[in-house]
Amino acid sequence: MKNGKLNAIVGLFVLVGIICLAYLSIRLGRLELFDGEHYTIRADFDSVAGLKEGATVEIAGVQVGHVDRITLGPQNARARVYLALRREVRLQEDTIASVRTRGIIGDKVIVLKPGGSERLLGAGGAIRETEGAVDLEELISKYVHGQVE
Repeated sequence: MKNGKLNAIVGLFVLVGIICLAYLSIRLGRLELFDGEHYTIRADFDSVAGLKEGATVEIAGVQVGHVDRITLGPQNARARVYLALRREVRLQEDTIASVRTRGIIGDKVIVLKPGGSERLLGAGGAIRETEGAVDLEELISKYVHGQVE
């Protein structure tokens, strides 16, 4: 009898451990099981060097969404980035999107600067004003070769 009780307690303990591990994996991995809480907008950039799908989208340092996917835009001239934003986030038509580096490691994020327009962007809308990623190698090369303006 004692052996059966011990097995049941160990089994329950293992089950609780697996549930906790699954919960932590989802939370720390920022995995979203249901994507119905977001809407998607797009922005075209000259360069998104180092930006990855799943990167953070921020307004004033607060995470408001993530990069859904990155593709080439029309005529393969610019990078088209699709941003998944939380439903409660409303952006003005003249919002500016910038690719920025966060921290010493150099993770790339999209920083949004809301504008002053009364018109709002809806699902499927496009941000027209963008600032691409700064290419550090190019800047160093210009400095070394004396081409800094």
